Amino acid sequence: MMAETSFDLIVVGSGPGGYVAAIRAAQLGMKTAVVERDQLGGICLNWGCIPTKALLRSAEVYRTFQHAKDYGLSAEKIGFDNAAVVKRSRAVSRQLNQGVGHLLKKNKVTVIQGTATLKGGGKLEVADKDGKTTGYAARSIIVATGARPRVLPGLEPDKKLIWTYFEAMVPEAMPKSLLVMGSGAIGIEFASFFRTMGAEVTVVEILPQILPVEDEEIAAHARKQLEKQGIRILTKTKVAKLKKGADSVTATLEDEAGKASELTVERVISAVGVVGNVENLGLENTKVKTERGVIVTHGFGRTDEPGVYAIGDVAGPPMLAHKASHEGVLCVEAIAGQHPHEMDKLKIPGCTYCHPQVASVGLTEAKAKAAGYEVRVGKFPFIGNGKAIALGEAEGLVKTVFDAKTGQLLGAHMVGAEVTELIQGYVVAMNLETTEQELMQTVFPHPTLSEMMHESVLSAYGRAIHF
Repeated sequence: MMAETSFDLIVVGSGPGGYVAAIRAAQLGMKTAVVERDQLGGICLNWGCIPTKALLRSAEVYRTFQHAKDYGLSAEKIGFDNAAVVKRSRAVSRQLNQGVGHLLKKNKVTVIQGTATLKGGGKLEVADKDGKTTGYAARSIIVATGARPRVLPGLEPDKKLIWTYFEAMVPEAMPKSLLVMGSGAIGIEFASFFRTMGAEVTVVEILPQILPVEDEEIAAHARKQLEKQGIRILTKTKVAKLKKGADSVTATLEDEAGKASELTVERVISAVGVVGNVENLGLENTKVKTERGVIVTHGFGRTDEPGVYAIGDVAGPPMLAHKASHEGVLCVEAIAGQHPHEMDKLKIPGCTYCHPQVASVGLTEAKAKAAGYEVRVGKFPFIGNGKAIALGEAEGLVKTVFDAKTGQLLGAHMVGAEVTELIQGYVVAMNLETTEQELMQTVFPHPTLSEMMHESVLSAYGRAIHF
């Protein structure tokens, strides 16, 4: 074994949590290294957030072509080249993967390729692809190893007929029929993509509503639009069994009463959540504790082992890239002796890029009431907005939830065109502890979709102008 190499900080994993933490550490003058066993940028950049958005953009353009007549345009012989759609998505990921490499180099962060094992006492070992190990030491170690698809016993993906998101992103051919298990953001985004590209899609969800973390009214609106596009949605239903054929899968579905039915499809996508990558890290050589498949942390990523921290998906929900990045920055600043503000998980926005898009921040109406708040709720539909009508995107809803006593904005929930871009206005407002009065007095530009955000606030106080 080679002599140990010392750093101020070693980050294990280079996803949106790890690489951002490493860059912030370098900015603060720390000698920093990142250990990565696969590709820089992690799942998000290579197999998650970014390539799926590229696929969904292809679907969006294809959908627009199909509705050319609605815009006074003509487009004939509309089709798509499956290989070219996938190739574009991979090229987008490759460009960003190279960008992360450039940023780490620019910030003088050492990149170590291999698999890390914690040895305790600020030491770790990295095995390269040939199994050769090198020892390293660091005053601080951040575990940012992310998560992987959850596998349900008896419903295991085989990567050929039963896919995880990895295989769903690079289909060799477009399946004619598809079953999606799970209706969280990942499941619904794939259902939306494959339906737009012509597949017959069925979504099965064990809970009573799709997009279970979203406001009930917003999820119901999204469901109605997805069903209108021809997606079959079965809630309060579970996949009891999957039987594989030569080039098809027969699923046994059970409703809440236990009544069984069968559905045969070409492919199945398993989108039943993710589980933290806590195995084979050498955590047993430390005092780091895990619970429900994630590392237990105590503010700013601290674990039970002095000098070892955890951020991002491996440190628990919400399992979102932007949460991981922010957590990484706070963790590093705390290590550096600065005094960052603790992250408020209620102010982390969530976005789903199906058609129509869904975005939210803060408490849903039901959760606000359950927390004991007396609420004022405002709503404004897309049909009342000039820009939405001009875009040909008049289906949607903006909903705001306020504390009736103080005017505090407790939550905002949207479904419709471009809401993933709009939600940040409410996130900023919540972080600034804005009240309804300040939002009412804000001038929103016309004609924009953002005016609906203003109208939704006005609506909560009986003052909406355009509806």
